[in-house]
Amino acid sequence: MAVPKKRVSKQRKRKRRTHDKAALARTYACPRCGDPKLDHRVCPNCGYYGGEHVLEVSGE
Repeated sequence: MAVPKKRVSKQRKRKRRTHDKAALARTYACPRCGDPKLDHRVCPNCGYYGGEHVLEVSGE
């Protein structure tokens, strides 16, 4: 079984993990109202998804 001979320093460990981070969520313009929304989700501004009204939003 492979066992490290020496302890890995904090600096070396952190250098290796620099690429392990979450990507920013991409937002797209809603085709109905133009407000930014996450892809494959109901628009929080107008309540439409795929051209159908699926969510009642207050203020409309």
